[in-house]
Amino acid sequence: MTAISEKKPTGRRGWAADLCITVAMLVVLAVYVIPCLHIAAVSFSSSRAILNDRVSLWPVDFTLDAYRQIFAYPTFLSAYQNTIIHTFCGTLISLVMTILFAYPLSKAFLRGQKTVMRLVVFTMFFSGGLIPNYLLVASLGLTGTRLGILIPFAISPFYLIILISFFRTIPVELEEAARIDGYGWFGILLHIVLPLSGAAIATIGLYTAVFFWNDWFYSLIYLKDTQYPAMLVLRNIVSGSSMAGQAGGVGANASLAIAVKSAVIIITTIPPVLIYPFLQKHFVKGMTIGAVKG
Repeated sequence: MTAISEKKPTGRRGWAADLCITVAMLVVLAVYVIPCLHIAAVSFSSSRAILNDRVSLWPVDFTLDAYRQIFAYPTFLSAYQNTIIHTFCGTLISLVMTILFAYPLSKAFLRGQKTVMRLVVFTMFFSGGLIPNYLLVASLGLTGTRLGILIPFAISPFYLIILISFFRTIPVELEEAARIDGYGWFGILLHIVLPLSGAAIATIGLYTAVFFWNDWFYSLIYLKDTQYPAMLVLRNIVSGSSMAGQAGGVGANASLAIAVKSAVIIITTIPPVLIYPFLQKHFVKGMTIGAVKG
């Protein structure tokens, strides 16, 4: 019995296709990298260089004035600590609650499962709006506490449906074998389902962490000033620098405001960029859940 091997494209056509793909990827990479390099260069350049439009992809008259202004802000370090707490606790709570909600809904034999799924899908298209949500959170006594930002956003209907779809791809025979061995439903979830769901959990966890990391609007509404995250403080710094720059005209203040904005972008994007490579291998599998398999 002879083995059938797939033939790889050879000749000019295959070489041309590889060249086109490589060129396209290089163009996409340049479109992303060049603006990032320019922003980084502006954040490390002097006001005079920015004012004279001498900064391109490399810092001119290297200085840390923009970063000094950010770190000199009185509440910046405590706000950064709040961001880390919100991101870690919010992601952990979200994953636990989403998993505990998604696993039962992945069972078609569960009574009322279809009705609950319809309610979940309904919330994706219709919501009460900002004021009813605030009144609900306030009536529960969560305003002014960290739970006011963690609990209301713990479960996303979109991520819930993704996890349900992934749980349904796990062979039923594995769960039946575990039940024969004496595992209950929680034991099956912990020892069988979760170890096989690393791709989906990593994907959902990263997107949830990015949401809590970047949030400033809901924090402004639900939290006290001592609980503000770094994004909200950085927004205030940028607003203050912009007003100072407008008051100073086109001089050093305006140039420093531009440098501060660039420094804020660098500070806020570095942590997610550093985390992404460790979870990248799970993304292809996690984001193609439910795709048609040939």
